[in-house]
Amino acid sequence: MQKITPFLWFDTQAEEAARFYVSVFKNAEILQITRYGAAGPGPKGGVMTVHFRINGQDFTALNAGPAFKFNEAISFAVPCDTQAELDEIWSKLTADGGREVQCGWLKDKYGVSWQIVPAILPQLLDPADQAQCDRVMAAVMKMVKLDIAGMKRAAGI
Repeated sequence: MQKITPFLWFDTQAEEAARFYVSVFKNAEILQITRYGAAGPGPKGGVMTVHFRINGQDFTALNAGPAFKFNEAISFAVPCDTQAELDEIWSKLTADGGREVQCGWLKDKYGVSWQIVPAILPQLLDPADQAQCDRVMAAVMKMVKLDIAGMKRAAGI
């Protein structure tokens, strides 16, 4: 059993958001939907929580009202093996009201922050080669959606 599960607070869009997220990723599924009963605090029969899994990581989405909003202090990093995979996930998460930010970061239409990054990034930011790390970071700072080929060129690979 997973020791830590991200818990995402939504106003009323928990099920909609969970279904959106499982449509973005190939290895994803809704696990369980829990509804409010007579004890509330939500409307009886309304969705309380949606448990879902993306690439082996469990999440819970909660409908709990408008008290809290997402911000950039928390984000989900998604390592991608290819530019095609990165491009596909990026375009799905920025669709219908999502927005590009900078350096591989975006906000989806619900306000959740994501980092869509090449899986090779740790290798490109090799702390044993500070000059390479600096070149790659300089290239990344000019990018919105990350370009693997451009990052490799900056690394000299």
